[in-house]
Amino acid sequence: MSRTVMIVVSDNQETIENTKKYWENHDVTVQAYSSAQFREGLDNAFFRQQLVAGVPALASGTSPINSDVGGGNVIQFPTPTATSSSVQKMEELEAHAIENAIVQYKGNLTEAAKALGIGRATLYRKVKQYHIDPSAARKKKVAA
Repeated sequence: MSRTVMIVVSDNQETIENTKKYWENHDVTVQAYSSAQFREGLDNAFFRQQLVAGVPALASGTSPINSDVGGGNVIQFPTPTATSSSVQKMEELEAHAIENAIVQYKGNLTEAAKALGIGRATLYRKVKQYHIDPSAARKKKVAA
């Protein structure tokens, strides 16, 4: 069974400790770095290689890392909008994540599937299920 690794970049020690405490019973390894440690690590080729070894990631927070840092593939995790105070359904979150990945990879469904950590056939099925039009992302690419 694979083990999940979560990388936390924060200068708030309380946040780091709360995160470690919460995830320790969920079979998740938490690697914590301060902002300065993480910036230094990005200058180290080995650290950068391990960080962006093609493993998809979801980012959230006030200033999440982006795909420009070290060339990694980081997909923004869908956060609730200010207008919706209710809990979103899993289908809504999943559809939003799929749409974000398709847009990020400019309509390339194979790359989007890799980034999402799902098979290509699964992505095609979910695109059809949620009525997502990948050609819209391809058209944005041409217009840009």
